[in-house]
Amino acid sequence: MNSATSIASILLAAILTNNMVLSKFLGICPFLGVSKKTDTALSMSIAVTLVMVVSAAVTWPIYHYILYPDYTYLETIVFILVIAAIVQLIEIVLKRYIKPVYNSLGIYLPLITTNCAVLGITMLNITNGLGFVQSLANAFGAGLGFMLAMLLFSGVRERLETADIPEFLKGLPITLVAAALVSLSFLGFAGIGG
Repeated sequence: MNSATSIASILLAAILTNNMVLSKFLGICPFLGVSKKTDTALSMSIAVTLVMVVSAAVTWPIYHYILYPDYTYLETIVFILVIAAIVQLIEIVLKRYIKPVYNSLGIYLPLITTNCAVLGITMLNITNGLGFVQSLANAFGAGLGFMLAMLLFSGVRERLETADIPEFLKGLPITLVAAALVSLSFLGFAGIGG
């Protein structure tokens, strides 16, 4: 398998078969919290994708050139600190230059710091032994997969707003049922990755 095929397969797998939200169930907080409207879901997805790629680009060399082999036990705490710094930087930029996006994301923007999908992708890159470029491709694919999940689910939730739902299912119950069905639909991709 050549390098381009490898990168393409990593991207496709990260988007569909190894989707962080719908297959690995990481990043559920923003998935449920910010998916009520498509524009907010898109903004959050772009921010998460950016954080994932930048985090992968920063944590890979830190792990391989500083932590490995003697300080690997510090991986989790160092990665969390790096992600927190990246999120703070993005938050400052959004607040200063793109105020409407900053306002629409609200409390969920700082919560990207503790989004387990972001930490998960940085740690999976190391665990799976991916090289630097492969790690970037995996992070970008995971971000696109996160975006796909968010946009699909925001479309479902917008349709639910106008649907005639039984009283006992309104609110969180129907949201969880819809999330389960969207997640279930991604099981069909599991045969693709082999």
